[in-house]
Amino acid sequence: MATGVPSKNEIKRGKISVSLTYEGKKDVSAILLQSFSQYKVEVPINGGGENKFFFGDNLDVMLYLLSNGYKNKIRLVYIDPPFATTSVFVNRNQEHAYSDSLCGGEFVEFLRERLILIKELLANDGSIYLHLDGKMAFTMKLIMDEIFGENNCRAFITRKKCSTKNYTKNTYGNISDYIMFYSKTDKYVWNRPFAPWEYDKMVEQYPCIDEHGRRYKKVPVHAPGVRNGETGKEWRGKLPPKGKHWQYTPDKLDELDAAGEIYWSPTGNPRRMVFCDPSKGIPIQDIWMDYRDSINQSQKTTGYPTEKNFDMLRMIVEASSNDGDIVMDCFAGSGTTLGAAFETGRKWIGVDNSPESLKAILKRFVHGLEAYGDYVNTQNYTQYSLDLMEKCGFDICTDEDMSATVKNICK
Repeated sequence: MATGVPSKNEIKRGKISVSLTYEGKKDVSAILLQSFSQYKVEVPINGGGENKFFFGDNLDVMLYLLSNGYKNKIRLVYIDPPFATTSVFVNRNQEHAYSDSLCGGEFVEFLRERLILIKELLANDGSIYLHLDGKMAFTMKLIMDEIFGENNCRAFITRKKCSTKNYTKNTYGNISDYIMFYSKTDKYVWNRPFAPWEYDKMVEQYPCIDEHGRRYKKVPVHAPGVRNGETGKEWRGKLPPKGKHWQYTPDKLDELDAAGEIYWSPTGNPRRMVFCDPSKGIPIQDIWMDYRDSINQSQKTTGYPTEKNFDMLRMIVEASSNDGDIVMDCFAGSGTTLGAAFETGRKWIGVDNSPESLKAILKRFVHGLEAYGDYVNTQNYTQYSLDLMEKCGFDICTDEDMSATVKNICK
């Protein structure tokens, strides 16, 4: 129970904004006016052109994209950046993938600069999903509110990232991370995702059966709060319970009753009948229990560290974009987002500056994924022939400084 909350008369009208202050925080204009490199297609692939992987620094690449026709064009961005762990990550072959060296204000500003550019690239009905763990998620929530607006925060999602741990520290097991879902404006692409019904769960949530054999549950037709309008008036000789109002106008309640969607108890109390539609499934909520990362020896992966669950990315892509839209991941890593976009008929842009990321993405699109346990003495793909790469369906773009690295991997 909340106590000590001031009365309405004590609260000054007007919203008090919250912002994060730290040393080195740049003006937005200074971020947008930075110089950038020129990028060209280094390795053109058959079927490419619309799908592009940029090998380079993502800040530099996004500045380039803003000046080359992509402003307000990207429908969806998912990013899984470093988590400020101060750790070094290697792939399954123990090769250096990336260093997560930034922390504190340096990390915040590093990510803030990129989020500002992402907002400029997003279409007006676009969305961003930012994936972090508990160390920086709540700090970056303030930055996301500052850039995109707190009213455009659509969900703060908790994900079960792994199985239960036999934790040795004197605290609770760390099995969760977080995904912040923001839209650029109040009008955004949204295709509600559903999970398949399980029979036991269906029976639990919809315990009643009508005369036609349809499952339903009974829910109140009133809600907390007194209203003086139509929803506070008498309906069928009954007023709403004390301190409450009808959820619908009397005319709408009559309409629901005529349609057979009002249940009348033996004592004459009305309830709304909500029917189960098994064809749709269960709407996905903001706690995700079924999208753990690689959990067993049979699960297929590129071998890149911190690779995320493919089904989770596919669900995000389908929920927040449509066929033919552009999806971007500027911390592309293993290319899971790019693979999900490709399989669902979206165009994609990936960005990363790790040679191991480029190798992993080529592995995903050229050779296909391998079971988790196959990485003991497995073949080490370090170079890719052009004839195999024609299966990839994307162009590899880079600037002059990175050109030699790309050519060495793709020769």
